[in-house]
Amino acid sequence: MINKTRQVIGYGGAVSIIIGSVIGSGIFMKPATMAGELASPGWLIAVWIIAGIVSLIGALIYSEIGAMIPETGGLFVYFRYMYGDFIAFLYGWAAFTVINTASVAAISFVCAAYSDYFLHLPRLSPALEKSIVWHIPFLGNLYPLANLGVKSLAVILVLGITVLNYVTVKGSNVLQVFSTVIKVAVIAALIAGIFFSGNGHAGNLVLSSAHPKHGWLLIGGIVGAMTSAFMAFDGWINVTFVGGEIKNPQRNIPRSLFSGVFACVLIYVLLNLAFLYVLPVDKIAQSPLVASDAIARALGKTSGSIIAAMIVICSFGAINGNGMSEARVTFAMARQKLFFSWAGKEHPRFHTPGNALLMHGALAFLFILTGSFDMLADIFTFVAWLVYLLGAVGIFVLRKKMPGLPRPYKVWGYPWIPSLFILFAAFYVVSTIWNDINNYISGQTPVINSLLGLAISALGIPLFWYFKRKTPGSRREIEDTNLSD
Repeated sequence: MINKTRQVIGYGGAVSIIIGSVIGSGIFMKPATMAGELASPGWLIAVWIIAGIVSLIGALIYSEIGAMIPETGGLFVYFRYMYGDFIAFLYGWAAFTVINTASVAAISFVCAAYSDYFLHLPRLSPALEKSIVWHIPFLGNLYPLANLGVKSLAVILVLGITVLNYVTVKGSNVLQVFSTVIKVAVIAALIAGIFFSGNGHAGNLVLSSAHPKHGWLLIGGIVGAMTSAFMAFDGWINVTFVGGEIKNPQRNIPRSLFSGVFACVLIYVLLNLAFLYVLPVDKIAQSPLVASDAIARALGKTSGSIIAAMIVICSFGAINGNGMSEARVTFAMARQKLFFSWAGKEHPRFHTPGNALLMHGALAFLFILTGSFDMLADIFTFVAWLVYLLGAVGIFVLRKKMPGLPRPYKVWGYPWIPSLFILFAAFYVVSTIWNDINNYISGQTPVINSLLGLAISALGIPLFWYFKRKTPGSRREIEDTNLSD
């Protein structure tokens, strides 16, 4: 791992990583998709609350693991203790190829899309956009030339954040704290401005769509909306990736996880209530830029433009929050001889995982080129929750394998609370696959996103055996590791 003497991230910095990573894209893009899937303001708020509670329970579970194993690399390190090298590698590969890079790509896409509100970035003609098609058998089609102006700006954003994190950990953390403070202040002003504008109507909070959904159609909508909400909450795990760089990690990892996720739940619920106050659920479903449209309705078009600019700043901070933490997984894999050794080299001058950052930036570029926001978000959210499910099961494994290991924090309500999380995560994973296949068969989506994520993750299986054969006997004996070092 990165030298523990370089623990430069305090409690405030850790909280800013969580809030900054979580809030930045989904809350500004996903309410429209969710409103269309649910067609009900009550269900819209309920899904946000349920997803927030489940995410908070997940944070409590990972608080125990993170305080117990405060190492850089997060889930990759945890899975080695829980399940051994094979599962840990598959997670690390999925993190590199799907979860982490796709999340950075998706957030960058949002930031660029909101910039398009002002810049009017160029697009190719519909014929040219569809002139190049990448067909993936049994999964669907990708159009790399679609929305090329927004994609180009997104690539520039990824490049800039990669360079910043390449040269300094402390500088990127300062930017993260600063951007998070601005982000929370902007969102608080947005919520207050909408509610005190006098241009909304409380009836919108209970007025259902003109085309309500019932039965299995509603259940499918809830599953789809849950995916969107989980995507918007994703990022709370990022603080564990930099565990070796956090001051007093046994104390600060649990504290930052709980307070950071709780703050995000509160902000999301209040913000969606504000959206509904000025925009009926049907209007939200038709709005590509919900926050801008809501503040424009409340305070006028000029205010909408100002908020759109602020959202660009918020999304930019989220790109940094994800970019600074997620390359640490690939770095940790390479340090344990389970990835290309080049990725595990710490920069001799900047003391950053520079090569791993470059690899993540390059793959994020490819995701931006080939995907769209909704596709990228659905892919990484599904695979991330499959991983969270394994991690929650792993808390029972660690309790059995290492009962005497010091646990500075123990999850509340064990074993019932972790079991509840496992049941919900398992239901979500299975129902998402079912829903994606149905949507593909009915022609609603061009790609089966969940299966595409699984297919990319499975490509890591032959790579694992390659690295194991290349470096025989290199595996660290976890049981002999002193975690208190």
